[in-house]
Amino acid sequence: MSGVRPTRRGVLTGAAVVGAAGIGAGSVAFAGRSPESTANAATRTVAFHGARQAGITTPAQDQLVFAAIDVTTTDASALADVLARWTEATRAMTTGAHVGGPDGIGTDPDEPAADTGEAYELHAANLTVTLGYGPSLFDGRFGLQDKRPAALQELPPLPGEQLDPTRCGGDLCLQACADDPQVAFHAVRNLLRIGRGVVAVRWMQLGFGRTASTAAGQATPRNLFGFKDGTANVRAEDTTDLDAGIFVGGPGSPAVDQEWMRDGTYLVARRIRMLIESWDRATLGEQERVVGRTKKTGAPLTGSEEFDPLDLDRTAPSGEPVIDVKAHVRLAAPETNGGAKLLRRGYSYTDGLDPVTGQLDAGLFFIAFQNDPESQFVAIQRRLGAHDAMTEYVKHVGSAVFACPPGVGPDGSWGDGLFT
Repeated sequence: MSGVRPTRRGVLTGAAVVGAAGIGAGSVAFAGRSPESTANAATRTVAFHGARQAGITTPAQDQLVFAAIDVTTTDASALADVLARWTEATRAMTTGAHVGGPDGIGTDPDEPAADTGEAYELHAANLTVTLGYGPSLFDGRFGLQDKRPAALQELPPLPGEQLDPTRCGGDLCLQACADDPQVAFHAVRNLLRIGRGVVAVRWMQLGFGRTASTAAGQATPRNLFGFKDGTANVRAEDTTDLDAGIFVGGPGSPAVDQEWMRDGTYLVARRIRMLIESWDRATLGEQERVVGRTKKTGAPLTGSEEFDPLDLDRTAPSGEPVIDVKAHVRLAAPETNGGAKLLRRGYSYTDGLDPVTGQLDAGLFFIAFQNDPESQFVAIQRRLGAHDAMTEYVKHVGSAVFACPPGVGPDGSWGDGLFT
């Protein structure tokens, strides 16, 4: 990364190297960066400071590294120190600067370099890093029981789940998004390195190819089933929906029970295995029935253009609904979920072959933000898991929920509100 001077420096030196555990998962997502993305986004940055964290309503970048993290100490001051050091490092990296100062690699052959160096000649590429706190962080180890928001609860069992416990939970999460995969990986690697001895990776997921648009100017992407995904997503311009349903404390949102979470949000992550081989054998008509949209244009089966509204009451000459009663778009629509909406920010993933079946281990790493997971994600997923025709072609194998605090100012730090 470029040699721009970070806001502060000197506190990050001497960090030990991050262990190899957890880093290899999903490595195929880093086969190469898009020349177009690299050329267009190389010099662009996203502001780290703000009332709300970056990486939520930020226009979705091309690449993801998501790490769920366990805290391995019971020393609250050590955890607070790591969060402060992570803040300083992220301030630097999101501007395109090195960890530890203008010359992050250093010149002393007898000392570890402050920065791992793999992004040394690269630019910020719209890097954002978003932090979240898991329910288990408030279990009593750090004296935070009284600061746990009521909405931060472990997700209940949901219909059709086949969860792998090694891909669930976490005390903390780091979501790094960028238009260059090496920049995103570099960010998480350096933060884990800084936290070694205090935190350790629980599980990690790499993602490529965004599966939702979070800004009006972004075209709707396609998922690995070949369909446009996220047509009806909440976007950065939908300020009323953001205040009422995504961020804590906005007009129309639930009451704030923990003031430190005002302008924060709740992140739900789900690793959804897509049964590619079964889907590829399905007819076009079957695929469109399951989704409720046309594959070529993304239009609902009751319309002709992608953004035409769903007509859930329209029937065919046979008397059957044009959009099937089990179609994914019907069951996920706000109209059938009491108006509940999510801000989706997912990515496709591929992790090679399933060693048992020999089939592709690929799918959707689903990320969604909301201000009340129980009445939003959980309620919607109960309907989908019980009735959605798409359940024949997907498996939910990983799951986690995190409280993402508000953003920080130039003199603020992650951990403010919890430890101060």
